[in-house]
Order: sequence, then C-alpha cells, then structure tokens
Amino acid sequence: ILTPLLVHSLAAVIAALAALPAQAQMDAAQMAAARQKAEACFACHGPNGNSANPAFPILAGQSWRYTYIQLKDFKEGRRSDPAMSPMVADLSREDMIALGNFFAAQKPAPIAFKADGARVEAGRKISDAVLCPMCHLGGFVGQNEIPKVAGQYPEYVRKQLADFKARRRTNDAGNMTSVAGTLSDDDIENLAHYIANLN
Repeated sequence: ILTPLLVHSLAAVIAALAALPAQAQMDAAQMAAARQKAEACFACHGPNGNSANPAFPILAGQSWRYTYIQLKDFKEGRRSDPAMSPMVADLSREDMIALGNFFAAQKPAPIAFKADGARVEAGRKISDAVLCPMCHLGGFVGQNEIPKVAGQYPEYVRKQLADFKARRRTNDAGNMTSVAGTLSDDDIENLAHYIANLN
C-alpha cells in the first residue's frame, strides 16, 4: 500500500534521477573501453554479467540507470557489501555510467533452476497483492531506476527481500523496506520461485 510518505519519497527519487543523462548508444570504441572496465566485475558477476554463482546477481540486460545508482550508492555508503564497496571506491561517475550502459547492452542467459509450480503460483498472487508490477512492471522487466529481476537467481532475490525486511538494506527511499516488511518468510520464498521462473 502506498502511503503519502512513500509517494513523496518516490517522487523525490524520480526528480533526482531526471538529472541523469539518457542512455547513450556507445560506439565500438566506447563499448571496448567499457568492457575493459567491466572485466573486473566478471570474476563475481560472470562474463558479460551472466553470473554463474547464485550469490551474485545477473547484471546482463539490467537497466543502466539501476546499475549506475547501485554503484553510486555503494561508493557513497548508502549501500554496503564487503566485496562491492572496495570495488567501486575508485570509479568515477563516467565509469559508473559506462558500466551501466555496458551491462544493459548484454543479453541475459537463463539460469539453471527448477521452480516449484505451487510456489510460482503462490508467488504470482503475492506479487499482485503487494503491487510489485506497479514499479517493476509486468513480468518484472523493470524500468529506469527500478531493476529488472525476472530470471534472477532465487537465492539472490531471497536475500535482498530478507535484507529489505530486516532493514539491512535501505537504499530504496523506503519503498522496498515497506513492502518487504509485510512479507512472511514463506511469501519471500514463493516470490523467489516466481521471479526466478520468469524469462
């Protein structure tokens, strides 16, 4: 349920993001330079952002703005992770934009996960009940600063929802912490199956 405070917070985030440049088409030289910068990311996030480790999210095909914002939040301390925080310390704004554009241009590969059909259906119902598609859009394809999570590893989805619920992760203007706070552990598990099952 969107409260006036959440609506105000979301409006503030959108206004701040309006100042960001639109995604630019990178020429071959820019893409090669961005790829070189991204190679440091491949150790955890996999070649071209297709992680083979469910502890690390798939970045391929992610919204460039979302990737940029997360890198910026890690750099500025609004989000913290023992692996990521040191990796972003020396990135410039231009580096972060280039990385966002590079990963957005990559094709995501399907994950090896066999979802439980009953949990997928339960997760779909929970998604509708808490209005996930209002921000993440139908099929969880994401938009702008709202991430694409369709086809993301269930382990990663589960951890992020649990972190939002416990307020270990709070770089969300209050939107995800508010929604996650209403979810049971079983709800989170069902959502993880549903989201991972989406293409």
